[in-house]
Amino acid sequence: MLKIGVLALQGAVREHAACLQGPEVEVIAVKKVEQLDELDGLVLPGGESTTMRRLIDKYNFLEPLKAFAETGKPVFGTCAGLILMAKDIAGQPEGHLSLMNMTVERNAFGRQRESFEADLIVTDVGEDVRAVFIRAPLIKEVGENVEVISKFNDEIVAAREGRFLACSFHPELTDDHRFHQYFVDMVAQAKLEGVKFV
Repeated sequence: MLKIGVLALQGAVREHAACLQGPEVEVIAVKKVEQLDELDGLVLPGGESTTMRRLIDKYNFLEPLKAFAETGKPVFGTCAGLILMAKDIAGQPEGHLSLMNMTVERNAFGRQRESFEADLIVTDVGEDVRAVFIRAPLIKEVGENVEVISKFNDEIVAAREGRFLACSFHPELTDDHRFHQYFVDMVAQAKLEGVKFV
């Protein structure tokens, strides 16, 4: 049985849980730092990144989240979660968790396209992967160890770096659970290999 947590400070926690839940997965809504210890993987949901950072600071999650990631356990960030994972954020002096070697831009599509849906091709996930974009960020640059796994109009919208996965859209707001299954498979593989960097 895999234990996958969803950071439950803000965002679509229930929706992520519904996508992850299965015979081999127990989903835990993470509201306390101590809960991180029992997890095999963690989802950082969408929401509003500055609000999320305030809540992370308020409940003293920042260092424990970094420590969790350093064990080599997989982490998956969507929308605001992607922003939290990036080493660099355009227009900000520093990143938050700084887990992935990439630069992101917040609200990158502008007001004209605050919310829209698209079908994407995602490497190792499939074609016609439904994606909901809501005031979405974009990945503007990636480091050499970061694999770009999906683009929309030539812009990077999903990437993977080892056991870290991030996307600028909301896969949890669709009936297409393939992206979540991809993360579940990452968690299963990591547990099989043991929690150390590969």
